[in-house]
Amino acid sequence: MSKIALVTGGGSGIGKACALKLAQNGYTVVVTGRRQEPLDETVAVMGNGQAIACDVADAAQVDALYDRIKQVHGRLDILFNNAGNNVAAAPIGDIPPEDFMTVINVNLYGAFLCARGAFNVMRDQDPQGGRIINNGSISAAVPRPGSVPYTSSKHAITGMTRSISLDGRPFNIACGQIDIGNTASEMTSKMSGGVPQADGTLKPEPVMSVENVAQSVLHMANLPLEANVQFMTVMATAMPFIGRG
Repeated sequence: MSKIALVTGGGSGIGKACALKLAQNGYTVVVTGRRQEPLDETVAVMGNGQAIACDVADAAQVDALYDRIKQVHGRLDILFNNAGNNVAAAPIGDIPPEDFMTVINVNLYGAFLCARGAFNVMRDQDPQGGRIINNGSISAAVPRPGSVPYTSSKHAITGMTRSISLDGRPFNIACGQIDIGNTASEMTSKMSGGVPQADGTLKPEPVMSVENVAQSVLHMANLPLEANVQFMTVMATAMPFIGRG
């Protein structure tokens, strides 16, 4: 019997790549996100699986998502807690409060709701247990200039990961975090033209293929529940993260 995996933000980018990789390696994958059409496109490429539209920041919609997973699949083995967003970079004094909450509502509250739902399914099912993989960021350790909302949300994800790891032990639920740096995508295409650095300059930064992220998530998912990757960093080798900037 194939394992059941849920990927949030599964209609594009990292989420889509990881959903495809899991499906190619024997998982039955449920993808979710706000818009049905890109989710359907992901499932069409996978050749099987299920697409369920859901706003991860809406508690009622998240509850309904997990109800459907239980009804259709009977259990959940993996959650890749990936959905996220961002707003334009600005110093904290120039960030509207609503922009801060836009990021926190998805990146933190939405991640909490999805982890909570997965935890309850995994705790109640037989055999008990499963794995939650949270998408952090290298911003969970080191910020970029002008990134208070995003950096705050990702630092909080690290605390959530550690707490879930402890909460999950009595129920055979493992929780780990993947911190990703400079994956090639539409969002990172501007990096070739320069990215703000800590010294105030603009410099281009290298990027890496999303395939590296997908392979890393697959490795984490494939571990037996007696083992866990607590934290993994996968990044473009030469990006300015290690060292003094």
